[in-house]
Amino acid sequence: MTFEKILGHQSVKKYLQENIENGRIAHAQLFIGEEGIGVLPMAIAYATQIICLEGDENTLRKCENLSHPDLHFAFPTATNSKVKKDPVSSLFMEEWRGFVSENPYGTIFDWYQHIGIENKQGNMGVAEAKEITDKLALKSFEGGYKVMVIWMAELMNTECANKLLKLLEEPPAKTIFILVSQNEHQILTTILSRCQITRFSKLGDATIKEGLMQRGISTKQATAIALRAQGNYKRALNLLENQSDETIFEEWFIRWVRTAFRAKGNKASILGLLQWSEEISSRGREMQKQFLDYCLEIFRQALLLNYGANELIYSQFQDTSFQLEKFAPFIHHNNIEAIQNEIETAIYHIERNGNGKVILTDLSIKLTRLLHTK
Repeated sequence: MTFEKILGHQSVKKYLQENIENGRIAHAQLFIGEEGIGVLPMAIAYATQIICLEGDENTLRKCENLSHPDLHFAFPTATNSKVKKDPVSSLFMEEWRGFVSENPYGTIFDWYQHIGIENKQGNMGVAEAKEITDKLALKSFEGGYKVMVIWMAELMNTECANKLLKLLEEPPAKTIFILVSQNEHQILTTILSRCQITRFSKLGDATIKEGLMQRGISTKQATAIALRAQGNYKRALNLLENQSDETIFEEWFIRWVRTAFRAKGNKASILGLLQWSEEISSRGREMQKQFLDYCLEIFRQALLLNYGANELIYSQFQDTSFQLEKFAPFIHHNNIEAIQNEIETAIYHIERNGNGKVILTDLSIKLTRLLHTK
């Protein structure tokens, strides 16, 4: 994986490239950015550039397929049907190479699904720290740099993080750590203090549009998806893949907001919300998450329409009985933040294997109040 193959982040690419060219490669670096924007691919591309300083085409090829002996990885794992006990990254390298190759912008939940632990909480424990220490104690295979990429560094448990502290501060010669994280606040401050931090912003709409058009998507379709993706290329790919679900999502959304609006002071409508929650929760978690993402976007579109930003409106409902123009006045500055927070909280709990019916029922009851906020 090279910089040229990664969407956007031109200023970061230039900064990292200059650091390599000028010999200013910090031994411990932390890349921070939201999911779906390409932080892991950038870390791998950067590691590839570093290792290839003293290599050839064969070195590059090995780095690109993640098989170079001086390119190491650590990532969250858990026991599954293959690994029954003491899970560490080295036991999942075949799956890891396949995952990164097929899904370089994939999320942590995508990874958990890939290795069959979606109902568990992956992490990196003290056994992982020992493996990292042992690997980096060996001499470089080609005599150049060794690079350790730690993905989702916030999922190192306390014992793992503490065991790596001294190694991060005083690593062996020509050893580079690249930690990748979505949430720096979950990383020990002692780890943060030892790292040079590089922050990644969301991708621009034009960048996502370009990436989609490279896949053969029409300009009109790519433009609409890029707007909905909100700077997240992985989300754009999900939208592209699941466009056939839009019709059922529309039907669910319309029924949901209508029932929630009527439910205030109407006990009979509460039964409708319970039935709705049961229906949605009977679908897979990924579909539930995608539907809630769809809802977030419709609420944002309603807010924009309410405040006159008509040029940014692209949502079109096939059901002519529901008009966004009539719904928009109910979404405003006094309730949009709360609505967004409640939906994002629901997504968070669904991702972590919460009871879908309970989560969606709770969300629906809260919506009945929020829709009536003045």
